[in-house]
Amino acid sequence: MRLFLRWTALSVIPLGLLVGAVGCDQSATAVAAPTEESDVTPSTNTKAETDTSPSESSATPSSQPSGKVSKKVENKKTLPFVFGSYNPLNDLEAHVLLNKGTEAPGDGGYTLTKDPGIYLCRQCNARLYHAQDKFVSHCGWPSFDDEIEGAVARHTDADGRRVEITCANCDGHLGHVFEGERMTEKNTRHCVNSISMRFYPEGSELPPVIKLPDSEANPAQP
Repeated sequence: MRLFLRWTALSVIPLGLLVGAVGCDQSATAVAAPTEESDVTPSTNTKAETDTSPSESSATPSSQPSGKVSKKVENKKTLPFVFGSYNPLNDLEAHVLLNKGTEAPGDGGYTLTKDPGIYLCRQCNARLYHAQDKFVSHCGWPSFDDEIEGAVARHTDADGRRVEITCANCDGHLGHVFEGERMTEKNTRHCVNSISMRFYPEGSELPPVIKLPDSEANPAQP
């Protein structure tokens, strides 16, 4: 009997140790739980950062396109042109701009206009003259003593005496230029048909200059 009890006691001890071992695993699990929770916490923070990152990343792309758009607008202001067909012309406009005609002289049109602004080609919207360069010459047509740089082309007129001026962009007929009349300090007078231009008051939004595609502007020679 004593021998049996002693054997039982010896058997119980390993069992207690086994229970203790299981308890350590549980306590280890309990200790590990905060570790897992702490792992969860960083992952939560990571998620929060992840949630923040998309919004930041989404903000970045949205700001980038707006920057690109601004850049396009700036380019548009610097080089304001589009490719397409020229503005349609009525019979009288076509007679002057395309067939090198001349409108009747008088005080109509822009002959006496003195408002600040800018004059554009009626056919293609090219910037031709600033109002500050306009003066009253009493010749019956709008007169300017200077043009916007590069806007006006000069050619020998069909009569062989005068100098014809045309829009440098679309070659529309504007009128003639005279020098040596001493009407202004610049000693130059651009005599322009009102119907060849459109006036835009200062501060107005200007339409883009229309340019023809190369295939239309410079047709291939046969």
